[in-house]
Amino acid sequence: MNIYQHVENVFRELDSKLLLATLAAARGHQVIVSDLESIEKGIKKKVLAPGIFHTKSLTPSDPKIARHQAMIDNGILITSIDEEGGLIMNTYDGHASRRYSEQTVKQSSAIFGWGPQDVQFLKQFYSKHSAKIYKTGSPRADLWKSVFSDYWGVPKGVPKKPFLLVASNMSYANYNKPFHDIIKSNRKSGYYDRDPKMFLNNFGRAAEDYRKTAAFIEAVKHLGKHNNGYDIVFRPHQNENIDSWKVYLEGIPNVHVLREGSITAWVNNAFAIMHNSCTTALEATVSQKPLVTYIPFEQEHGYELPNGLGYRVMSKEELLNKVNGLFDDIKSSDQNNLDAPIPEQVSKKIYIDNGELAAEKIIKVWESLASDDNIFSKSSNLILFKCLLKVMKFNGMIGRMLKRISTSKFRAERRNFKFPSLDRHDICGRVNRFRDVLGIDEKIVCELLSERTILIKRLR
Repeated sequence: MNIYQHVENVFRELDSKLLLATLAAARGHQVIVSDLESIEKGIKKKVLAPGIFHTKSLTPSDPKIARHQAMIDNGILITSIDEEGGLIMNTYDGHASRRYSEQTVKQSSAIFGWGPQDVQFLKQFYSKHSAKIYKTGSPRADLWKSVFSDYWGVPKGVPKKPFLLVASNMSYANYNKPFHDIIKSNRKSGYYDRDPKMFLNNFGRAAEDYRKTAAFIEAVKHLGKHNNGYDIVFRPHQNENIDSWKVYLEGIPNVHVLREGSITAWVNNAFAIMHNSCTTALEATVSQKPLVTYIPFEQEHGYELPNGLGYRVMSKEELLNKVNGLFDDIKSSDQNNLDAPIPEQVSKKIYIDNGELAAEKIIKVWESLASDDNIFSKSSNLILFKCLLKVMKFNGMIGRMLKRISTSKFRAERRNFKFPSLDRHDICGRVNRFRDVLGIDEKIVCELLSERTILIKRLR
């Protein structure tokens, strides 16, 4: 079976997509993991054979609806798990209406849910299509399990000292692009049509994010100056400009602003995690890591669910005492929460099945969708696909050059901050680590088709 997995954000999604690819390839399926444009054009030019297109959302914008329909017309089945997940929302009703529509749900062949809550809401909202909505859990949450600790290992750039991980979620104040680009993107995607209050809410959230940014800078300064001998790793959200934070936190002792790889490796290696309104709070809770929720002022736009987890502190002094206390507990091996049950507010969001991975459940659904149609095992023309990818890269370079010339602005080229170039050695290393962790005997090969496209299959 041919499986095409769309990755939008490498830092957030790549490892879970590679987990799916490794398990699927071991079962004899051929998997392409790539950016959207490469998959879309490969299907449009008919060099990619019919199969499953697995995407990161079903947000009902006109371009996406047209794109999915064109794929369906070319023999492709659409499946999806929403990578945003609505995890930090108290309820799912708003998310279900903003991120889905009757039309996008109808176009899909299967929708996978993170947990009981999103599945329940989706089945209620789109009752005509309830049979295609599955409670599988997310492959991203699979990777939070202790069984994958050897897969993650120690992240690149980790400090020599034990460290507190500070997970930032202040994208509205520190976005990689100007704030008006957020407005433009939301308007283009139809969010304001589906939720008119969201427009002004974006401005309120941005204002609050600036206040939170200043408060976190002061808090990190306080921790850096008065801590008990540990370092601080400050990790900006994947949508935030890391250079901004390097400027804000410059000169503070024992502070490292880093964003190497997935945040899961950093969660695993930290002695504690500090956050405000961040999905990482749920990951830390599932991973049984000490969590400190810092709430420096009354927030109108904070997220109650993640901010209700862990140890809640309101001042720099209270924060310092709590983090120093957790560090002292680690040094004395006094850890009381290693076998604590997952709180109900988290378990209703995230389905964890200790007997079977969410990735395995998803692959079984894919196989059931394609079981009666041999067309999904038809071979793609990979030689032509690679040629197409080279042409796309060349055309992109020419287009950017002409744009700079026409505007008379010879600025440095903007890179895709969500999708840096893939490296074959790195990808194959991750796949081999998955094979080792999961005890997969089959030989899995990786072929880099372009800087954003990888082919993963079983060696026959």
